[in-house]
Amino acid sequence: MDIGNPDVAIKQLQHVNYYRLSGYWYSFRRHSGQHREDDFYPGTILQDVVKLYNFDEALRTATFACLTPIELTVRALLGHELGLLDECAHLKPGILGPQAGKGAIYSTWLKRYEKSLRESKEDFVSHHRVRYGGTLPVWAAVEILDWGALTYLYGFAPRGIQDSVADKFGLTAPQLGSWMKSLNVVRNICAHHGRLFNRVHAIKPKLPKVGQYPHLDETRNEMNRTFGQLSLIQHMLHHRGIGRPQLLPAVLRSYPDVKLLPLSHTGAPANWGESALWR
Repeated sequence: MDIGNPDVAIKQLQHVNYYRLSGYWYSFRRHSGQHREDDFYPGTILQDVVKLYNFDEALRTATFACLTPIELTVRALLGHELGLLDECAHLKPGILGPQAGKGAIYSTWLKRYEKSLRESKEDFVSHHRVRYGGTLPVWAAVEILDWGALTYLYGFAPRGIQDSVADKFGLTAPQLGSWMKSLNVVRNICAHHGRLFNRVHAIKPKLPKVGQYPHLDETRNEMNRTFGQLSLIQHMLHHRGIGRPQLLPAVLRSYPDVKLLPLSHTGAPANWGESALWR
């Protein structure tokens, strides 16, 4: 690798840990069979690696920002629908769906919820402790759940409630459940500063039938790549009219000119910018 000015390279490695940055030059290493060699492809320069690192930082920030209104919307919708069932539906597994009665899943979730409740510093939680003994109604309880716990609560909900929430995003209950699980992984990558732009994702979300949403059909075969996962986010933002759906397209257009690792490494097709989701 051409590291350029050694003093600049040293300064860069004082700013970003060697092993963190090495994840961004991994794809520049020669590929032989099933293994990567220690040598790099000709033309590899440290400056390109740093450009990709900086781009990925911007992509993570934008992705996290776009996931926030989606999370808040699901909280509001689920809290409302469960509240119509019972004001403390989250504490009554007997009136929830069949998933709440399987094994120790619900009891494990409840312990996690109670821990969040004990540790919460929110004013509304303190208010409920003083006025109502600390038992939160479900529309308040959803506000102390992280994305993972919220996903479990959605899974515990009766199917009719799941359907009602999912329909707001133009999805079926199983589809929204799988999307929430998939995007929880993406959210955690962003929160923990992981490499996102060229990651291969293990969880593939369930998609609507072909033809229902042509903009999703265009990336149907790339759902294990980051661009496919970002397409889920774009769909949810557009369908509900929430957040800033122009943010991710703007970041993707800023992808650096790195010949050895073009934008296609995100899973984006050549004509990605022409899609209704990304224009």
